[in-house]
Amino acid sequence: MTSAFFSPDVVNQKTDIDVLADVKTDDIPRVYEIQRCSEWIKSGNFTRVAIQLPDNLLCDSARIVQELENSTTAKLFILGDTSYGSCCVDEIAAQHNAADCIIHFGRSCLSVTKRLPVLFIFGQRPVDQSDCFVKFRELFPDEESKVVVLYDTYYAYIVDDIFNELQKSHKSLVLSRLLTPNSDSDSAQDKSRSPVFTRCNRTVRLPESELIHNYSIFYLGGESLALTNLMMNFTKCAFYTYDPESCIGRRETLNVNKALMKRYYMIERVKDASIVGIVAGTLGVANYLEVINRLKKLIKIAGKKSYTFVVGKLNVAKLANFMEIDVFVLVSCPENTLIDSSEFYKPVVTPFEMEIALNSEREWTGDYITDFQEILPGAASYVEIPADQEAETVADVSLISNQIRVLGTQGETELMASSTALVSRDQNMAVATFQAQSAGEFLGARTWQGLERNLGDTPVTKATEGRSGIAASYDDEPA
Repeated sequence: MTSAFFSPDVVNQKTDIDVLADVKTDDIPRVYEIQRCSEWIKSGNFTRVAIQLPDNLLCDSARIVQELENSTTAKLFILGDTSYGSCCVDEIAAQHNAADCIIHFGRSCLSVTKRLPVLFIFGQRPVDQSDCFVKFRELFPDEESKVVVLYDTYYAYIVDDIFNELQKSHKSLVLSRLLTPNSDSDSAQDKSRSPVFTRCNRTVRLPESELIHNYSIFYLGGESLALTNLMMNFTKCAFYTYDPESCIGRRETLNVNKALMKRYYMIERVKDASIVGIVAGTLGVANYLEVINRLKKLIKIAGKKSYTFVVGKLNVAKLANFMEIDVFVLVSCPENTLIDSSEFYKPVVTPFEMEIALNSEREWTGDYITDFQEILPGAASYVEIPADQEAETVADVSLISNQIRVLGTQGETELMASSTALVSRDQNMAVATFQAQSAGEFLGARTWQGLERNLGDTPVTKATEGRSGIAASYDDEPA
């Protein structure tokens, strides 16, 4: 029997996904810490539990749920496709299903949540410890080397054993700790130690009088958004990695200085922009509304217009619908905020870059921040917006267009004077270079403004049955 949504002529397409090493049925309780999950559900008296898994773990979802149903009386349901990045907790989808809590499986960005209790289960990827020790000593032959050990969340279960063995030969080794929000007492203990350096939800407790840029970084894990995020935040440290899957140890050759130059170019694009689109790339990370409101204030003070969008997962086609926007700022978790916007029609920047461009009190010292929590009030990198900035208009020269630009609000009298002044016309002031000051002004200048409804003029017609099947092979098409 063939349904209306299936055709044998449809071409089968395969998508490669990063599947966690095949987990045998007998290993499910160990790899996914079923006992810990059961105890957490019972201790919280939770009755409706959302199980969130990324695509690469969905193959084990049925067995995970079966194990938990055998050990608890709670009702469980699976959250598969997430609204945004799979590293973030999808609280909105869980609340739509009236969940009491969420168990998040797989890699995580460790972003703080507020709405529901969350338990993080990272999974356990295998590590050839003996090979790891050999590769580490090849990368750091000097036993006096100062090294900080960072790691992907997949390897949190075994990193203590690896660190203790490595510390036997390298005494100046420092182990970072994950700051896991809302999960267990271990996180609370880590926070109570007042770590010297905290970044990317990881804490590094250095010896007294030591600075983080005096250390090299040894990262246990493969190429990922997490590694890129760490390298952008620890810009002054040399990075060395060991990938347990390929058993390759190497020094990372990502040119961080070149990457920072590209980000500085984005900052200049922000200063040139007249209309800014604020894209909500998360609805689950705590304080996302606070940073959106802060961005709106900064943009308004700079004399620019802002519009807020919620478009789910970003792609080129979605943002191309808003051609009036000069630059987009993405409010997302640290691992998803750095977008390579080379394929996009307009640049996509981070909240930190927007701060540097528009906050006159913030200077770029070379440090880079991807977590928007760190620029909010109370955080270490918070810089207050000066009260007198709104009354100031600052003119400078764009490093991109070489034209004079003005940052700051302008009164109506000032704008009228600038628009009616008699000046000589040159190529830089041609009509073609005019920039709209609002989305409505941009729409009014377009030759096509969308379909006209013509209410009352269009005759009413009876609905007819449309085509059946799928676009690849409709039922009425010839074979």
